[in-house]
Amino acid sequence: MSKFNILVVEDEEAIRDMLVMVLEQAGFATVAAESAVEAQSALDQAFPDLILLDWMLPVTSGVEWVRRLKKEVIYQDIPVILLTARGEEEDKVKGLEVGADDYVTKPFSPKELVARIRAVLRRAGKISATDTISVGDLQLDMGQHRFSIGNRQVEISPTEFRMVQFFMTHPDKVFSRSQLLDQIWGRSVFIEERTIDVHIRRLRKILDEYERGDLLQTVRGFGYKFSLTDSTVSAVVVNTAVSH
Repeated sequence: MSKFNILVVEDEEAIRDMLVMVLEQAGFATVAAESAVEAQSALDQAFPDLILLDWMLPVTSGVEWVRRLKKEVIYQDIPVILLTARGEEEDKVKGLEVGADDYVTKPFSPKELVARIRAVLRRAGKISATDTISVGDLQLDMGQHRFSIGNRQVEISPTEFRMVQFFMTHPDKVFSRSQLLDQIWGRSVFIEERTIDVHIRRLRKILDEYERGDLLQTVRGFGYKFSLTDSTVSAVVVNTAVSH
Protein backbone atom coordinates (compact mmCIF):
# COMPACT_ATOMS: atom_id res chain seq x y z
CA MET A 1 0.00 0.00 0.00
CA SER A 2 1.31 3.42 -0.88
CA LYS A 3 1.90 5.93 1.89
CA PHE A 4 1.31 9.61 2.24
CA ASN A 5 4.60 11.48 1.99
CA ILE A 6 5.24 14.14 4.62
CA LEU A 7 8.03 16.72 4.31
CA VAL A 8 9.16 17.54 7.86
CA VAL A 9 10.97 20.88 8.17
CA GLU A 10 12.40 21.47 11.65
CA ASP A 11 15.81 22.89 12.60
CA GLU A 12 16.08 21.24 16.04
CA GLU A 13 17.44 17.75 15.49
CA ALA A 14 15.79 16.14 18.52
CA ILE A 15 12.36 17.46 17.59
CA ARG A 16 12.88 16.59 13.94
CA ASP A 17 13.83 13.01 14.80
CA MET A 18 10.82 12.72 17.13
CA LEU A 19 8.46 13.98 14.43
CA VAL A 20 9.86 11.53 11.89
CA MET A 21 9.48 8.67 14.37
CA VAL A 22 5.89 9.61 15.26
CA LEU A 23 4.84 9.99 11.64
CA GLU A 24 6.48 6.78 10.45
CA GLN A 25 4.88 4.86 13.31
CA ALA A 26 1.55 6.28 12.12
CA GLY A 27 2.17 4.88 8.65
CA PHE A 28 3.48 7.95 6.83
CA ALA A 29 6.60 8.17 4.69
CA THR A 30 8.83 11.11 5.61
CA VAL A 31 11.55 13.34 4.22
CA ALA A 32 13.31 15.57 6.74
CA ALA A 33 14.91 19.00 6.27
CA GLU A 34 16.38 21.47 8.76
CA SER A 35 15.98 24.69 6.78
CA ALA A 36 13.90 26.28 4.05
CA VAL A 37 16.79 25.78 1.63
CA GLU A 38 16.91 22.04 2.32
CA ALA A 39 13.12 21.87 2.19
CA GLN A 40 13.05 23.56 -1.21
CA SER A 41 15.65 21.11 -2.49
CA ALA A 42 13.53 18.20 -1.25
CA LEU A 43 10.46 19.76 -2.83
CA ASP A 44 12.28 19.99 -6.16
CA GLN A 45 12.96 16.25 -5.97
CA ALA A 46 9.34 15.21 -5.49
CA PHE A 47 6.05 16.67 -4.32
CA PRO A 48 5.04 15.66 -0.78
CA ASP A 49 1.40 15.14 0.17
CA LEU A 50 1.83 17.57 3.07
CA ILE A 51 4.47 19.82 4.61
CA LEU A 52 4.90 19.92 8.40
CA LEU A 53 6.79 23.14 8.94
CA ASP A 54 8.38 24.80 11.96
CA TRP A 55 7.72 28.53 12.19
CA MET A 56 11.16 29.49 13.55
CA LEU A 57 13.71 28.35 10.99
CA PRO A 58 17.19 29.85 10.48
CA VAL A 59 17.70 32.43 7.72
CA THR A 60 14.26 32.03 6.12
CA SER A 61 11.39 31.53 8.57
CA GLY A 62 8.71 28.93 7.99
CA VAL A 63 6.08 31.64 7.56
CA GLU A 64 8.14 33.44 4.92
CA TRP A 65 8.77 30.17 3.06
CA VAL A 66 5.03 29.38 3.05
CA ARG A 67 4.37 32.84 1.67
CA ARG A 68 6.79 32.19 -1.19
CA LEU A 69 5.41 28.72 -1.91
CA LYS A 70 1.82 29.86 -2.11
CA LYS A 71 2.77 32.43 -4.76
CA GLU A 72 3.94 29.62 -7.06
CA VAL A 73 1.06 27.95 -8.89
CA ILE A 74 2.82 24.59 -8.98
CA TYR A 75 3.08 24.48 -5.16
CA GLN A 76 -0.19 26.13 -4.15
CA ASP A 77 -2.10 22.90 -3.58
CA ILE A 78 0.42 21.32 -1.21
CA PRO A 79 -1.13 21.46 2.29
CA VAL A 80 1.02 23.03 5.02
CA ILE A 81 0.75 22.66 8.79
CA LEU A 82 2.75 25.16 10.84
CA LEU A 83 4.34 23.85 14.01
CA THR A 84 5.37 26.46 16.56
CA ALA A 85 5.58 27.58 20.17
CA ARG A 86 3.77 30.79 19.24
CA GLY A 87 0.29 30.45 20.70
CA GLU A 88 -1.07 33.98 20.47
CA GLU A 89 -4.13 34.49 18.32
CA GLU A 90 -2.46 37.10 16.10
CA ASP A 91 0.36 34.66 15.33
CA LYS A 92 -2.14 31.96 14.38
CA VAL A 93 -3.98 34.38 12.14
CA LYS A 94 -0.71 35.45 10.50
CA GLY A 95 0.22 31.84 9.79
CA LEU A 96 -3.15 31.07 8.25
CA GLU A 97 -3.21 34.27 6.23
CA VAL A 98 0.05 33.45 4.45
CA GLY A 99 -1.44 30.15 3.29
CA ALA A 100 -0.94 27.54 6.03
CA ASP A 101 -3.79 25.02 6.27
CA ASP A 102 -3.53 24.40 10.00
CA TYR A 103 -1.55 25.39 13.04
CA VAL A 104 -0.25 23.13 15.83
CA THR A 105 1.11 24.75 18.99
CA LYS A 106 3.99 23.22 20.94
CA PRO A 107 3.86 21.26 23.15
CA PHE A 108 1.49 18.85 21.45
CA SER A 109 0.57 15.20 21.74
CA PRO A 110 1.56 12.80 18.94
CA LYS A 111 -2.08 11.69 18.65
CA GLU A 112 -3.25 15.26 18.14
CA LEU A 113 -0.58 15.92 15.51
CA VAL A 114 -1.42 12.77 13.54
CA ALA A 115 -5.15 13.55 13.77
CA ARG A 116 -4.60 17.06 12.45
CA ILE A 117 -2.44 15.78 9.59
CA ARG A 118 -5.12 13.28 8.58
CA ALA A 119 -7.81 15.96 8.82
CA VAL A 120 -5.85 18.31 6.53
CA LEU A 121 -5.20 15.48 4.07
CA ARG A 122 -8.92 14.71 3.98
CA ARG A 123 -9.79 18.36 3.37
CA ALA A 124 -7.16 18.53 0.62
CA GLY A 125 -8.68 15.52 -1.15
CA LYS A 126 -5.47 13.53 -1.02
CA ILE A 127 -5.64 9.91 -2.08
CA SER A 128 -4.43 6.58 -0.75
CA ALA A 129 -3.75 3.32 -2.52
CA THR A 130 -7.34 2.16 -2.03
CA ASP A 131 -8.91 5.20 -3.68
CA THR A 132 -10.35 5.75 -7.10
CA ILE A 133 -9.60 8.99 -8.93
CA SER A 134 -12.42 10.06 -11.23
CA VAL A 135 -12.41 12.74 -13.93
CA GLY A 136 -15.62 12.68 -15.94
CA ASP A 137 -15.86 9.08 -17.10
CA LEU A 138 -12.12 8.46 -16.64
CA GLN A 139 -11.19 6.39 -13.59
CA LEU A 140 -7.93 5.30 -12.00
CA ASP A 141 -8.20 2.45 -9.52
CA MET A 142 -5.07 2.90 -7.45
CA GLY A 143 -5.44 -0.39 -5.60
CA GLN A 144 -5.91 -2.51 -8.73
CA HIS A 145 -3.68 -0.27 -10.84
CA ARG A 146 -6.35 -0.05 -13.54
CA PHE A 147 -7.34 2.76 -15.88
CA SER A 148 -10.79 2.82 -17.42
CA ILE A 149 -12.89 5.11 -19.60
CA GLY A 150 -16.58 4.58 -19.09
CA ASN A 151 -16.96 0.87 -18.45
CA ARG A 152 -14.03 -0.05 -20.67
CA GLN A 153 -10.67 -0.95 -19.19
CA VAL A 154 -7.77 0.73 -21.01
CA GLU A 155 -4.37 -0.92 -21.31
CA ILE A 156 -1.57 1.53 -20.53
CA SER A 157 2.05 1.16 -19.45
CA PRO A 158 3.21 1.84 -15.86
CA THR A 159 4.75 5.14 -17.03
CA GLU A 160 1.52 6.17 -18.73
CA PHE A 161 -0.38 5.23 -15.57
CA ARG A 162 1.84 7.54 -13.51
CA MET A 163 1.35 10.29 -16.07
CA VAL A 164 -2.43 9.91 -15.98
CA GLN A 165 -2.37 9.91 -12.17
CA PHE A 166 -0.30 13.10 -12.07
CA PHE A 167 -2.42 14.92 -14.64
CA MET A 168 -5.74 13.85 -13.10
CA THR A 169 -4.67 15.06 -9.67
CA HIS A 170 -3.25 18.35 -11.03
CA PRO A 171 -5.97 19.54 -13.43
CA ASP A 172 -5.89 22.81 -15.34
CA LYS A 173 -2.28 23.57 -14.46
CA VAL A 174 0.50 23.97 -17.00
CA PHE A 175 3.70 21.98 -16.45
CA SER A 176 6.94 22.25 -18.36
CA ARG A 177 8.69 19.16 -19.70
CA SER A 178 11.31 19.34 -16.95
CA GLN A 179 8.64 19.59 -14.25
CA LEU A 180 6.80 16.58 -15.64
CA LEU A 181 10.00 14.58 -15.83
CA ASP A 182 10.89 15.47 -12.24
CA GLN A 183 7.45 14.55 -10.90
CA ILE A 184 6.87 11.38 -12.92
CA TRP A 185 10.38 9.94 -13.24
CA GLY A 186 12.19 11.78 -10.43
CA ARG A 187 15.24 14.02 -10.57
CA SER A 188 17.63 11.13 -9.91
CA VAL A 189 16.86 9.63 -13.34
CA PHE A 190 18.50 11.26 -16.36
CA ILE A 191 16.11 11.35 -19.30
CA GLU A 192 16.03 13.77 -22.20
CA GLU A 193 13.21 16.29 -21.89
CA ARG A 194 11.92 15.41 -25.35
CA THR A 195 11.16 11.93 -24.00
CA ILE A 196 8.06 13.45 -22.42
CA ASP A 197 6.79 14.38 -25.91
CA VAL A 198 6.91 10.74 -26.96
CA HIS A 199 4.92 9.61 -23.95
CA ILE A 200 2.45 12.46 -24.33
CA ARG A 201 1.81 11.45 -27.95
CA ARG A 202 1.25 7.84 -26.91
CA LEU A 203 -1.11 8.80 -24.11
CA ARG A 204 -3.01 11.25 -26.30
CA LYS A 205 -3.40 8.57 -28.99
CA ILE A 206 -4.94 6.24 -26.40
CA LEU A 207 -7.31 8.96 -25.20
CA ASP A 208 -8.20 9.82 -28.81
CA GLU A 209 -9.45 6.26 -29.31
CA TYR A 210 -12.08 7.04 -26.67
CA GLU A 211 -12.68 10.61 -27.88
CA ARG A 212 -10.94 12.06 -24.83
CA GLY A 213 -7.77 13.35 -26.48
CA ASP A 214 -8.83 16.96 -25.90
CA LEU A 215 -8.23 16.51 -22.17
CA LEU A 216 -4.47 16.52 -22.75
CA GLN A 217 -3.38 19.81 -24.28
CA THR A 218 -0.14 21.31 -25.52
CA VAL A 219 0.73 24.80 -24.28
CA ARG A 220 3.05 26.16 -26.93
CA GLY A 221 6.36 27.44 -25.68
CA PHE A 222 5.99 25.87 -22.25
CA GLY A 223 4.62 22.35 -21.90
CA TYR A 224 1.37 20.52 -21.26
CA LYS A 225 -1.76 20.59 -19.18
CA PHE A 226 -4.66 18.28 -18.43
CA SER A 227 -7.52 20.64 -19.16
CA LEU A 228 -10.91 20.20 -17.60
CA THR A 229 -12.38 23.61 -18.40
CA ASP A 230 -11.39 23.50 -22.07
CA SER A 231 -12.58 19.93 -22.58
CA THR A 232 -15.95 18.78 -23.78
CA VAL A 233 -16.01 16.41 -20.82
CA SER A 234 -17.49 17.76 -17.60
CA ALA A 235 -14.92 16.68 -15.06
CA VAL A 236 -14.00 16.79 -11.41
CA VAL A 237 -11.38 15.04 -9.34
CA VAL A 238 -12.74 13.12 -6.37
CA ASN A 239 -11.52 10.51 -3.97
CA THR A 240 -13.88 7.80 -2.86
CA ALA A 241 -12.21 7.13 0.46
CA VAL A 242 -9.37 8.30 2.61
CA SER A 243 -8.25 5.77 5.14
CA HIS A 244 -5.21 5.66 7.32
